[in-house]
Amino acid sequence: MKRRSFLPLPAAAALHAGRRPVRLGAPVQLKTEDPRELAREHRRRGYSAAYCPAVKLADSARIREIEQAFAAEDVVIAEVGAWRNLLDPDPQKRRENFAYVAERFALAEAVGARCCVDIAGSYNPKVWYGPHPRNFSQEFFDATVENVRKLIAEVKPKRTKFALEMMGWAIPEGPDDYLRLIRAIDRREFGVHLDVCNGINSPHRFYNNAAFTEECFAKLGRSIVSCHAKDLAWLPEMNLHFVEVVPGRGEVDYRPYLRGLAALAHEAPLMLEHLKTPEEYAEGAAYIRQVAAGIGVTFA
Repeated sequence: MKRRSFLPLPAAAALHAGRRPVRLGAPVQLKTEDPRELAREHRRRGYSAAYCPAVKLADSARIREIEQAFAAEDVVIAEVGAWRNLLDPDPQKRRENFAYVAERFALAEAVGARCCVDIAGSYNPKVWYGPHPRNFSQEFFDATVENVRKLIAEVKPKRTKFALEMMGWAIPEGPDDYLRLIRAIDRREFGVHLDVCNGINSPHRFYNNAAFTEECFAKLGRSIVSCHAKDLAWLPEMNLHFVEVVPGRGEVDYRPYLRGLAALAHEAPLMLEHLKTPEEYAEGAAYIRQVAAGIGVTFA
């Protein structure tokens, strides 16, 4: 396989010169198993991207129904989540988790999702995504490269990618970490899932989050396949405490996020997550749309 170059690019080179409509999505929390009703509900709420509805890899008929129903409404399946710890300290759990992630990756391929997404993992024995001093080690980095290569070799995807999210206390914790992983993994089937809030792990990044977002798009833009939308507030305590809030209630500047997505040479959906109620999702979506209108960004 020919090796690709992933040198950091200036924003003008990494991003497309024009603007494209952005695909926004969120959970619709509709009590139905009918893919057609789900797809129509996304469109009714103004969404053109979706999380993959509940389905098993073995249920090929339902997978086809989901793919066809969402395509008919021009709603893309942005991602299939595979939230398991690929670096669990327990060998048996690690094997089980790898098998689960591989199955979810295969599901993403089968349904035509833009990506299957997970975090790289953690050596924390109690919290699967928790902090641990070895999460920044060369051992962690090398194991992540091996895991991603093995997943890609097992699934052999043709139309989806495997992607990792940044985490504030594990590799990749920022765009430079991600570039190192992209170079080391060296597979076209590996992509970037951008969650800006996950990378905001210091006062510097919090107060300069617009510049951090621009850096992510400048360095990773060509590889971004899907994104998460949320917001952060700083709770004053005797130590650092950022908390996720509804978009618009925190300090994250959505202007560079939306400009970056609109300027990509390819589509990368923006998906709201981690909110509690339909009203919160509606509020977050309305805020993002308001910001977009102010900078001339439109939605598909």
